[in-house]
Formats: sequence, C-alpha cells, structure tokens
Amino acid sequence: MIQSETLELLEWHRLCQHLATFAATKLGATAARHLKIPDSQIQSEELLEQTKEVYQLETRLTTGLSFEGIQDIGDSLERAERSGVLAGEELLAIATTLAGARNLRRVIDNQEDLPILTELVADLRTYPELEQEIHRCIDERAQVTDRASQKLGEIRTDLRRVRSQITQKLQNILQAKSGAVQEQLITQRSDRYVIPVKAPQKDAIPGIVHDTSTSGATLYVEPNSVVPLGNQLRPIIRREQAEEEAIRRVLTEQVAAVKPDLERLLAIATTLDMATARSRYSFWLGANPPRFIQREDSEIITLRNLRHPLLVWQQQHEQGQPVVPVDLLINPLIRVVTITGPNTGGKTVTLKTLGLAALMAKVGLFVPAREPVEIPWFDKVLADIGDEQSLQQSLSTFSGHIRRISRILEALGNGEKEILNPKSLVLLDEVGAEPIQLRVVP
Repeated sequence: MIQSETLELLEWHRLCQHLATFAATKLGATAARHLKIPDSQIQSEELLEQTKEVYQLETRLTTGLSFEGIQDIGDSLERAERSGVLAGEELLAIATTLAGARNLRRVIDNQEDLPILTELVADLRTYPELEQEIHRCIDERAQVTDRASQKLGEIRTDLRRVRSQITQKLQNILQAKSGAVQEQLITQRSDRYVIPVKAPQKDAIPGIVHDTSTSGATLYVEPNSVVPLGNQLRPIIRREQAEEEAIRRVLTEQVAAVKPDLERLLAIATTLDMATARSRYSFWLGANPPRFIQREDSEIITLRNLRHPLLVWQQQHEQGQPVVPVDLLINPLIRVVTITGPNTGGKTVTLKTLGLAALMAKVGLFVPAREPVEIPWFDKVLADIGDEQSLQQSLSTFSGHIRRISRILEALGNGEKEILNPKSLVLLDEVGAEPIQLRVVP
C-alpha cells in the first residue's frame, strides 16, 4: 500500500501518461499508462539495454522505427479460440499486424550490434501464408472477395445478373412514367429496389409501397413487374451471406490454430513499442542512460543538472516556469542526507525529482541529468511527502505523517537489523515541521 502511495505522491501516473504519448500503438500506450516497476536489477538492466539499442537504432534510420499496421488484435484472437467467426475488419487487422511485425523484424535483423533486440525478435513468427490468404479472401474494404471461392464467384454472378435485370426494368419505368416519379432515382428500402413516386400519381405505377417520405409527398414503390425478380434476389443474397460466413470461418480457424504464436507476436511488438517510447521520451527530455552503481565499491551517487521530468513537460507544453536543475552527489557511506533551507527553496521538488529519477532508472528510462548518471538500484522507493509548505501543521497532518512513516517502516521490516538490509530509498518531507530528510538505506 505504501508503495502505491509513494507513486501517487511522486505523481508517477503523470509521467506514465507522458510516456504513453510517445508510444506508436494502442498496445504500447496502454502498457505505458500501466507501467510495471521491475522487481530485480537484472530486469531493469535489460530494459535499459532495450532503450539504448532502440535509441542507437533510431539514429541510423531516417524515419525511425515504424509500427505501421500493428493493431490490438487480442480480443479477436480470444473470439477465434472460442469458435466465433471473425468479421472482415478483424481478419484484415490480423493481416496488417502480421505484415507490420515482419517489417519490424526485418529492420532489426538488417542492423548490426543490436543483440538484445535481435534476440527479442528471433522467435517472432509472422505467418506470411496466413496473411496472403486473408488478403486473397478479404479486400481493403474488409469485404469478402469474389475470388475467395468458386462457389461465391458463381453466386455473385447470379446476383449481378438479377440486379441488372431489376435496374433495367426500373430504368424503363422511370423513362416511361417520368411524369409520375419524383426524380429519376433507383434506391432501396428493406433490401427491395424501389423508385420514388409522387403520392397523387401512385396509381400510374402499380406496385408495393415499401416506404413514405416524411412529408408524405413521395411513395417508394416496388413496381409489380419487378416483384418476381426481387423475390429471386433474396435467396441468392442469403446464399451469398452463408458462403461469406463459411469463408470467414475457415480463416478464423486458421487464426485460432496459431493463437499462441500471435499472442507472442503481440507481446514482442508491445515490448518493442515500449522500448521505442522510452527511447523517444528520453531523447525528448535530453536525458542520459543511468549506470547502477555498487555502493560496496565506494561509488558515489552522481546526479548533476538533474531536472524534474514533469516540470520539463510543464515548461514545454503548458508555458511553465524554467526548470531549475539540482546537483546531487552522495557518498555511499552516508546513510542520511538532510536538506535545509527557506520555504519555497526547492527542497520538496528535489526530493520528488530524486524519487522519480530512481524509478525512471528502474523501468529502463534515461534520467534527465548530465552524464555520467550514476545511481544505485533501489529495492524500494518509499516516500512521505506532504503538500504543506508552511511551518505550522495541524495535528491531523502530523498524525498523517506518522501513520505513513509507520507503513514505511513496516514495508522495510520490523526490526532495526531487518531495516538495514534492503537497499531502499526513503524520502521524508517536513515531518513535524522538521527539516526534510533523505534516507538511503544500504
């Protein structure tokens, strides 16, 4: 619970929203907004390597890494597995996603010195034969094509023949009874072909009235001479619909047969999109890759010209104030750092900036600071940062601080020895109107 409170206090959700704007796909944007924080340093280092390699790759590409065609087909895959019949739009989305993923793999495979990304796409299966079959059967308007099956082609030949006969008869009536019609127009009502007849002239063109205009001045009539052809059309249309569904069902079954591989494809595409979003956001921030230091080797926490990423966003997008950077150089032997100074002196912002920097490094983002960026990998980042800037605090505010600190201690461990074990960062702000404290627990 205290970890989620810390994320809220640091406004981590806002940073995730900013990161999501750099994602190229709906999948990537959703993953960015619900960004998971790794539980191990190994995971963080792998994410950082992904970010570095995409950063390096995009410097070589004139247009950047393209995710064109990749869509969120997860629901379609689930429906296919449950023996549902996918619509043409869904099948087309699967085909374009396969093509988009294949293009991603091709771009990465054609580059050198990208071991992490190359390994990531190594087992990516894009099923070109399935993509080709979908495109053979489904056109760019997501409709089933005539060539999808011989039977469908024959049915549609019959449809065109009957429709041609209907329209020819109606054209003849329009010309012969031009004075009785509202306009020279053939339209449809309830799948029946009709012409607009002036209400006072309805007896001039005997037939079935399928609809009436709002004013009542126009009747939409299917002439009697056309009714038999209209009756012929209906069973042909039903045959066409049944054959279209049969074709889509076969395609759906082919999709269902490779569902695990397609889900894996979506996961890889999302991972690549997330790495690309992290790279582009890092570039936009002017950030640099962090290195996780080992405090037992007496390496110093080094964060020079560290800027608050949310304030950078505010400055660039919301005409905010210029961001004032801070320098943080902390000896590894120091366990507690106290920051003092006047009100509105930037103490709270400094704490939040450090907390966000630690979290950004954990999720594979670069840190908005001057190189070298050197920071420990913290097991936990926990904070008690209030909004009060006044030296006078109410009892309820003070009690809230105490309760939150109690939860921090519980998260770290119950005994003094246990508290010293985790490598955690604890940020305490104006507890009981005391100076801000920053505690690095080794």
